[in-house]
Amino acid sequence: MNTTITPPSRIQSLDLLRGLVMVLMAIDHVRVYSGLPAGGPEFGIFFTRWITHFCAPAFAFFAGTSAFLYGQKLNDYRKLATWLITRGILLIVLELTVIRFFWAFNISSDFMLAGVIWMLGWCMVLLAPFIRMKPKWAVITGSAIILFQSLFGLVPLLFPESAQPGFAKIWSFVYPPAVEGAYFQNFQILYSIVPWIGVMLAGYGFGAIFHLDEKKRNKLCLIIGLSMTLAFLVIGSLFLVLNPNPAPAPFIMKLLSQQKYPASTLFLLMTLGPMIALIPWAQRAKGRFSEILVVIGRVPFFYYLAHILVIHLSALAVQLILHGTIHSEWFVTAPYVFVEETYRWSLPLLYLVFILDVVMLYFLCRWYAGYKASHPEKGWLKYV
Repeated sequence: MNTTITPPSRIQSLDLLRGLVMVLMAIDHVRVYSGLPAGGPEFGIFFTRWITHFCAPAFAFFAGTSAFLYGQKLNDYRKLATWLITRGILLIVLELTVIRFFWAFNISSDFMLAGVIWMLGWCMVLLAPFIRMKPKWAVITGSAIILFQSLFGLVPLLFPESAQPGFAKIWSFVYPPAVEGAYFQNFQILYSIVPWIGVMLAGYGFGAIFHLDEKKRNKLCLIIGLSMTLAFLVIGSLFLVLNPNPAPAPFIMKLLSQQKYPASTLFLLMTLGPMIALIPWAQRAKGRFSEILVVIGRVPFFYYLAHILVIHLSALAVQLILHGTIHSEWFVTAPYVFVEETYRWSLPLLYLVFILDVVMLYFLCRWYAGYKASHPEKGWLKYV
């Protein structure tokens, strides 16, 4: 008996989980403009930052899954490769122009950022040559890149010592090289390509799971997701026990403080495991909140573009209301900012602004999702 089925054109679990992480992402970006630090020993600030760690891994992994499913719909490897390359290049260009302007209201070339959209764009371009790979081998290859990512840092050392610094600067976009001073002064590399190309490639192979019947798919998602989460808890705890961290913080906070730049294997186990385990729940979730997340998850890139602009404008409005001035000069290198301590927001204010911003963004996304659905003849809409 054949237990495989063709997945529907829209898969609720993917839309809902994308919507969830898009909403969580806004917390951290409101925090940027609030002036509060990215984590720290205080419980509230620590978990305000930590909960947003799920965003980038979910973006990269589910982007790979969506690429696989879109390829099944197209049934044409050449068309899929063309779409990945063109959309990837578009993301890279927008990161350096529109998104840069929305972050800072400043397009000066004195400061540029290789952020999450830059990374996703390059990973899409690099995924294109691998789309003919069987799902099993895509997962294996992607996992190997994640596990052995530190080897990429040694590549510049293969060159003559005189050539290492110059090559290492370029290589820093791929992975932080084991060469001192190998970074561009005004081009901040927040997300290197490795290990994220491994995450997207693994997500691409994972897409095959949506060809299984629901019962088998749900079982596999729970086994994979919970196994990854358990592996994080066990390996991360053992590492802390064997290599005690002298920082005066609770054990759980030390355990959850995994390296994000570049994302370590433990960081990705911590974040991707729960996301995969949530797929069965997300597929059958009902209610108003779920509907809101699905709407946002159907237009994630539109949400991303809009949320930076909305958050930036709302931050300036808050500064004006509270202090009578906007201090726009603080944000010219956003998301790297420094706000004077007396002007920093409280956590309750941060969350109030976050909620108001997400409400506005939901209505924008609902409008755009409707417009996109009613204009299938406009091919450019599939890129945003």
